[in-house]
Amino acid sequence: MNPELVALLVEVAGAPPGWARHVTPDARLDGDLLLDEDELAELAGRLSERFGPEADLAALRAGLDLAALEALTVADVQRLLPEEGPR
Repeated sequence: MNPELVALLVEVAGAPPGWARHVTPDARLDGDLLLDEDELAELAGRLSERFGPEADLAALRAGLDLAALEALTVADVQRLLPEEGPR
């Protein structure tokens, strides 16, 4: 699990640090972490800012239907991050 991704999720959720234990690869952004649209938009911006344009959560979400959006996990987001690490 990428620690910077976990930290970003905690920040955009406005959650206390202990909340990070809920951030697992299988945690659904909507159903488990309860991120709303504003938080997801903020996460998308921060990911692109930190990891570059290939970390495009907005583009990923735009191509999904409702069921797939509800099933989107932390692991799905982590796959957007570049292999070589942050820019």
